[in-house]
Amino acid sequence: MTATPSSAVTMYTTQWCGYCVRLKKLMQREGINYAEVDIEHDAQAADLVMAANGGNRTVPTLVFPDGTALTNPSIDQVRAQLGQQPEA
Repeated sequence: MTATPSSAVTMYTTQWCGYCVRLKKLMQREGINYAEVDIEHDAQAADLVMAANGGNRTVPTLVFPDGTALTNPSIDQVRAQLGQQPEA
């Protein structure tokens, strides 16, 4: 697990997931802190992802402090979930 100080969200990923790489870069660019968990190395994390996605191990899956989850979201969806407005 890769943690950053005061993570706003937990991102469940795999090393080979291109969508995960893209979303991580966008979140870093936007200054959104996140903790990263590789579901291929954490069985409990894989179970959580499967529970959030109808039995599928779909990544990236993001879990927010309020317990809500988004699967393969756009950066705009992440910002909206965190209550952030896009810059004009």
